[in-house]
Amino acid sequence: MHSIVKPFAIVALVALPVAACNTAGTTAGAAGGAVAGAVVGGPVGAVVGGAAGAAVGSALTPDETVRVRQYVYSNPRPSVRVREQVVVGTPLPSRVRLYEVPENVGVRTTYRYTVVNDTPVLVDPNTRTIVQVIE
Repeated sequence: MHSIVKPFAIVALVALPVAACNTAGTTAGAAGGAVAGAVVGGPVGAVVGGAAGAAVGSALTPDETVRVRQYVYSNPRPSVRVREQVVVGTPLPSRVRLYEVPENVGVRTTYRYTVVNDTPVLVDPNTRTIVQVIE
């Protein structure tokens, strides 16, 4: 049992200081990481996943998030209703249209954005997974 728990404890100890340094998006990252970790590793996975998710935080820097938020709210797109919960880590159905973030926004990213359930989100176009909720 100790040989299984020890690697998770080491990852948690390394991830926690990193998580403390990143204040933007840590809550969403922690929540998404905890859910993913719980699925893979039960309670221990939830703790480790939460710490690692918090370390990852958001997909954009705080400055980039502000610029994308301004663009999204000043250029509204139609909202698509989905049954899935609008949280980091949720995959979106293929019927949800993804939009590019224009270069003039000043953010170099491969992510796309869309609006689901009246909530703007940033999405990884390869996996169609929500990587950041734009609040």
